[in-house]
Amino acid sequence: MSTHPHLKTYGFSKNKTIFWGLTTANLTEEALKREEGFLADQGPLVATTGKHTGRSAEDKFIVKDSTTEKKVWWDQNKSFSPEQFEKLKKKVVAHLEDKDLFVQDCFVGADPKHQYSVRVLNEAAWHNIFVRNMFFRQTAGFTHKNPPKFTILHAPSFKADPKTDGTRSETFIILNFTSGIVLIGGTGYAGEIKKSVFTLLNFCYPDEGIFPMHSSINIGKDNDTAVFFGLSGTGKTTLSADPTRILIGDDEHGWGPNGTFNFEGGCYAKVINLSPKTEPEIYATTQRFGTILENVVFDPNTRMLDLNSNKITENTRGSYPIDFIPNASKTGIAGHPKHIVMLTADAFGVLPPVSQLTTEQAMYHFISGYTAKVAGTEIGIKEPKATFSTCFGAPFMPRPSSVYAHLLGQRMKTHKSKAWLINTGWIGGPYGVGSRISLPYTRSILKAIFSGQLDDAETEIDPFFNLRIPKQCPDVPNNILNPRIGWKDKNAYDAKAKELANQFVENFKKFNFEELTKYGPNLK
Repeated sequence: MSTHPHLKTYGFSKNKTIFWGLTTANLTEEALKREEGFLADQGPLVATTGKHTGRSAEDKFIVKDSTTEKKVWWDQNKSFSPEQFEKLKKKVVAHLEDKDLFVQDCFVGADPKHQYSVRVLNEAAWHNIFVRNMFFRQTAGFTHKNPPKFTILHAPSFKADPKTDGTRSETFIILNFTSGIVLIGGTGYAGEIKKSVFTLLNFCYPDEGIFPMHSSINIGKDNDTAVFFGLSGTGKTTLSADPTRILIGDDEHGWGPNGTFNFEGGCYAKVINLSPKTEPEIYATTQRFGTILENVVFDPNTRMLDLNSNKITENTRGSYPIDFIPNASKTGIAGHPKHIVMLTADAFGVLPPVSQLTTEQAMYHFISGYTAKVAGTEIGIKEPKATFSTCFGAPFMPRPSSVYAHLLGQRMKTHKSKAWLINTGWIGGPYGVGSRISLPYTRSILKAIFSGQLDDAETEIDPFFNLRIPKQCPDVPNNILNPRIGWKDKNAYDAKAKELANQFVENFKKFNFEELTKYGPNLK
């Protein structure tokens, strides 16, 4: 059992069978033959990911060496020694040598001047489809290098021994920025593959003058580019998939001297409670061949999907090539943003549906990265819990927050970008009392922003968060624009607003950004 010469680079000396660069149709046949998943009605492949139905953030490590020692923010990232990495890599390679392997050579970065080659080795065919969906496939204009810039050795069925391997558990995601090799084991959740590459890019791109963003981007008919920042569950994917605007991408982008560009060739959308009425473009992707659906429940007899079921997890996902969205960009490239939209799902019910931000306020809220978790989303959460994820993606940002925040501020000032904070969470009371802001209202707010109708709107200052709130917005009732008005008990609103404002202030103390504190909440 000899191995492919390109795999010898990683220490392989043998392999059972290597399937290199198979098409989606071929891989689907292999996945079904190996009983990795099922075809649902209309053709999507449904697969389950085992006990891990989301990312294992606590099991992610970065190799600490001369490349990373002085550049990585070690207060927020776990270190792994080069020696430990090499020992574990040998074990992973030995494990994969006894498996049939599925290999894809792809690339990331739609901008030809800032592209990196990626090779992914999977032991499961369906994960290899995921790779084809999420990254750019090789084209005539792209030459793949050997070895590539990044390589992922993906071994979900391999379990580490924490005592001997230096991991926290049997699960691990370990990134080596010097070699460009990523080891993933003990988890079948496909999102670990894409987020590992994103983390690598977030380390590399700042040195090229590229501001990496955990964001979605779309552009209007007047070539007005909009960037949407937001954590999972805030509407980043949903709101960027606007039929009246061209979608550049739904999750990972760069902002460089020449404009913005997508890192990926696909989308990875949450599909729980997906509706053909409110999200028709994304819903349609769940009804076609080539889409991978993770942990989605279906009827074993009719193969009809139940997108409303959370029987397996709330975090059901759909992976599909971006061209499955009818109005997606063919280039993945756009201009400098006219609008920066920061999304939050405030479960306390105290943030306004829309507010204007100065550049400094945008930097403050970008560094804070606030949203809220609600009851039922995680074990032990029984009431809303504030969550702060630096740069709206702390697990994927290996460098200090100042690196990314300064890039944001510089780009906004240079290109005169306008910034907005939009709450897609609750109004009229906290979670359990109030109601979630309707998607049509949020879409109307965005329409008003993009048309310029809110640029010169009369505003009032929120006394707790120092936010400028428009008093009117077309197609949105005036009584919901100021969140305090919708609360029956005004004293209860004031108490809850002070509670959240204090959490903002306490969270911001860990950053070395005293000059920005005055642009946050006011506790006086």
